[in-house]
Amino acid sequence: MASTADIRNGLCIKYNHDIFKIVEFLHVKPGKGPAFVRTKLKSLTSGKVLDNTFSAGHKIDVVRVETHTFQYLYNEGTEFHFMNQESFEQITLNRDILDAPDLLKEGTTVMVQINTETDMPLSVDMPASVVLEVTYAEPGVKGNTATNATKPATVETGASVNVPLFINEGDKIKIDTATGAYMERVKE
Repeated sequence: MASTADIRNGLCIKYNHDIFKIVEFLHVKPGKGPAFVRTKLKSLTSGKVLDNTFSAGHKIDVVRVETHTFQYLYNEGTEFHFMNQESFEQITLNRDILDAPDLLKEGTTVMVQINTETDMPLSVDMPASVVLEVTYAEPGVKGNTATNATKPATVETGASVNVPLFINEGDKIKIDTATGAYMERVKE
């Protein structure tokens, strides 16, 4: 058992007969009344996100997890196949457990958190950003740049990303996996 002082991003806890991962938290000490911790929890079984407030000192049940490096191999519909980098053992995960499945390129290295009690995969941590090639983009029109104008572009994994007008087909772009937003053009 742990208390609210041990809460941090990425911590997996048992709450309401389910396993949740703490996405974000905030310790709040109001001028009047007791302190509390405001959290955003993501269910690792259903993928639902809920807001919850724990009073200061509240006991929480922490789930022991191990983190292993896996490589993304391929997908069949909603099933995504990964291979452990150390033991070469393969696992299959459902699309719901992944944060950004549309940005996964074959060969991408991810970190998978596994429950040590049941050996079940709990969550997949993507790299902070991925570099993908633009496969389709409308041509940009000159003179349309009065403001930060963007256009939709399709990348090699099939995801659609809003990019600046100067991005063309064949360009490689860096995408933030947390938000799915364009970061910069990558020159090779």
